[in-house]
Amino acid sequence: MGTLAVSAPAAPVAAPDKVLAPGVRVALRVAAIGGLLAIVFHIAHGQFGLGGGALDRFADDGLYDTVVAGASISCLVRAWLIRRERIAWLLLGIGLAFNATGEVYYSLAFGDSGNPPIPSLADLFYLLYYPAAYAGLVLLVRRRVREFSVSTWLDGAIAATTSAAVIASIAFEPILHSTAHGSPASIATTLAYPVGDMILLGIAVGMLALSGWRPGRTWLLLGLGLGLSAVADTSYVYASANGSYVVGGILDSLWMGAAWFTAVAPWQSANLPRSVRLSAPRLLLIPGAFALLALGVLVYGGFHHVGAVGLGLAAAAMLLVIARTASALYENMRLLRATQQEALTDSLTGLGSRRSLHAALSRLLADGAASAPALFVVFDLDGFKAYNDRFGHLAGDTMLAHLGQRLQASIADVGSAYRPGGDEFCVVLDLDPANGETRIAAALTALAADGEGFSVRASYGAVAIPSEAPTPAQAVRLADDRMYAHKRGHRSSAGAQTHEALLGLLRERHPELHEHLRRVGRLAVVVGRRLGMNAEQLDELRRAAELHDIGKAGIPDAILNKPGELDPNEWAFMRRHTLLGERILAAAPALAPVARLVRSSHEHWDGNGYPDGLDGTSIPLGARVVAVCDAFDAMTTERPYGRAVSPRDALAELRSEAGTQFDPDIVEAFLEAAEELRPETSGAAPERAAP
Repeated sequence: MGTLAVSAPAAPVAAPDKVLAPGVRVALRVAAIGGLLAIVFHIAHGQFGLGGGALDRFADDGLYDTVVAGASISCLVRAWLIRRERIAWLLLGIGLAFNATGEVYYSLAFGDSGNPPIPSLADLFYLLYYPAAYAGLVLLVRRRVREFSVSTWLDGAIAATTSAAVIASIAFEPILHSTAHGSPASIATTLAYPVGDMILLGIAVGMLALSGWRPGRTWLLLGLGLGLSAVADTSYVYASANGSYVVGGILDSLWMGAAWFTAVAPWQSANLPRSVRLSAPRLLLIPGAFALLALGVLVYGGFHHVGAVGLGLAAAAMLLVIARTASALYENMRLLRATQQEALTDSLTGLGSRRSLHAALSRLLADGAASAPALFVVFDLDGFKAYNDRFGHLAGDTMLAHLGQRLQASIADVGSAYRPGGDEFCVVLDLDPANGETRIAAALTALAADGEGFSVRASYGAVAIPSEAPTPAQAVRLADDRMYAHKRGHRSSAGAQTHEALLGLLRERHPELHEHLRRVGRLAVVVGRRLGMNAEQLDELRRAAELHDIGKAGIPDAILNKPGELDPNEWAFMRRHTLLGERILAAAPALAPVARLVRSSHEHWDGNGYPDGLDGTSIPLGARVVAVCDAFDAMTTERPYGRAVSPRDALAELRSEAGTQFDPDIVEAFLEAAEELRPETSGAAPERAAP
């Protein structure tokens, strides 16, 4: 009889930790081919009589024993040559060496008799294989996968128990009956094989489950070898019990095939991930398939006789399935709670997120103008970008977390703090807005930090709700406007001063154009926020939006305010305004980034804009935002050459031009925020909008 046998190894695939010498690789390839040829010849001889009876001894003893002897050498050489997983493969090699010794002794002592005494010395060697193999497999699992979830462990237990239940149901009872009249030693020896194989097969299948059913080459080949060997062993004991085993038959070929798979396994690369996570199909289908198999054993046992061992194992598998279902439900509930917590909490500071802020404002303003009074304040850090650039993002994150905790502590007794994103913070204070100055001052103190080479302060915008803003969208927009006004009021940079000076020029030269640009600036900030821009990017975007038509200051009034259509020469002159705007802004180095956006503010997504014919994402993001906001405000404003359209019609026009004139993603963001972006157009004066 033969249990697990291993042939010479297959061609290696980048064995881990050490590059094999060319001579070793050649020897492995030759051995692999030799092992395959041995299996093919054994099948051809045993099933089709190739070579006749003269080769029986060679095929059934010499060839078979040579393959088995090479099997143990395969794992032992792997342990000797490669340090990684050495102990695991050494134990497997030792176990296979015991098996090989048993095969050689069996051939020498009993030849082709097919009816050896039980127990014999060969049985001792065969059975010594199991404990060594178990230990080696366990070490291999521990070495290759360090992290298992409870669900993964249960999947392995379900697969292992179900596999053992199937074997026990098919073979254990007949084997037990066949040994009923034997000696105690004979009964114990005979039953040791199916029990050992059930454990071995359970470990093999459980090993595949613990890999998340993504075993990689090593475990896949090892699992095939162990599984095939367990099936062959159990079939042998069953055949011996009813006297149908034939030396040199298909069972011997199965042992050789199992041997080859197992010997190939050590020489594959160790590509199994250390942390196992199941995909959705495997999460349901594979445990479900084993559950149905265990259920099938129980159902079959209701109509036909199935031994107590098989029924007990099948029942145990079903209990494990119930535990697996409970574990999956618990994990899903925990994941749902974690997801909800992440959605409502900023992971860096622990404050409420943007979604949590909007939920709080919606609750406070549920009754509109009749809601209880409260104070909503938006803060934006000044000087944080310089700190972040100088000390790095890790230090910046630490600073934000520290300031967020201080902010929450400063208003904890009267409200809640939030971090919508970037370096922006918000608070909602449950108090009379008339009494909010002290709390705002405390919050500003909490958001201040000084050190060698840096100073961080905060600009803010406060809104009394519901008296000043009866809806969340209006509250956020008004607070942003006041915050940016506050930021501009105390910022002394050359860029800010130049920005305000240019807007003042437009206000004197073209008051109606000045109002248009202010509205576009407000729209652009809201859209930019929905696109995830940080405070610095939003500030740059607002400036570009408010100055994108600064070049029109150089366009004659006769063209700019002409009531009829412009002729080709006039249009050519009009289209120079983006270049004029860039030239004006580039004179101030602090506005160089803004000048770049202004130059591209009339480019089209499909490349048919001007002045450079840019298309797609080659157009700066800020310029694409300005283009959409400018078009919407122009369409909804009275003009000398056309009447204003309704906001609904303007939105429909944006949809129709998405993908041609406008970036589809920005149009989508604009549409999602349509209520918040509805402009105040009453009293707006006309201006000429460039196409």
